Amino acid sequence: MSHRHARLATAIAFALPLLAAASAVAAPTGANKPTAEEFRAAMRSLWDDHVVWTRQWIVSFAAGLPDQEAAAGRLMRNQEDIGQAVKPFYGEAAGGRLTGLLKEHISGAVELVKAAKAGDQAAVAAAKAAWYKNGDAISAFLSEANPKYWPLADLQAAMKMHLDTTLTEAQDRLGGNWAKDVKNYDMVKKHIQEMADTLSEGILKQHPEAFRG
Repeated sequence: MSHRHARLATAIAFALPLLAAASAVAAPTGANKPTAEEFRAAMRSLWDDHVVWTRQWIVSFAAGLPDQEAAAGRLMRNQEDIGQAVKPFYGEAAGGRLTGLLKEHISGAVELVKAAKAGDQAAVAAAKAAWYKNGDAISAFLSEANPKYWPLADLQAAMKMHLDTTLTEAQDRLGGNWAKDVKNYDMVKKHIQEMADTLSEGILKQHPEAFRG
């Protein structure tokens, strides 16, 4: 194994525990590199957590439950986990930047949902504009890291779909439209898994030497 490959394997060994669904890595050797399937499953798990804890916060906030702060804290930790997961491929600074953008994404969602619950339409419009602007920033950042396999237009469309479906889910929850709320959450979950697969495939194709099999 080359020195570069050894460093990649070492980095992945430390990163994989943060990818919740990944198999444990006993040692940073070539044989213990993750397979493509392990990596895809791990990425799905991270992004599943993203929408699961977003929903938990929405449900708690809509009902005025006392676990809102705890749910928000766990949700923010997920953004750190996602940033950590890309550091082996794009570096420390890039991982930190992605975490920062994703935390802005969550903060923006919180402001939007709060404005919607308060019925403040001006605040809703301002928060929505900022939220979608952040979505474009996330798309641009990722595309710059992997332009061949993450085309900007594709990422922008995927991010817009994520924001649209999440917003609809929150609005239905706030409005007591329970059947629509459940249906929309299913859509959010299905779509985020498709996004996770897109991100996984881009990394697998850009860094094939980092995987086994």
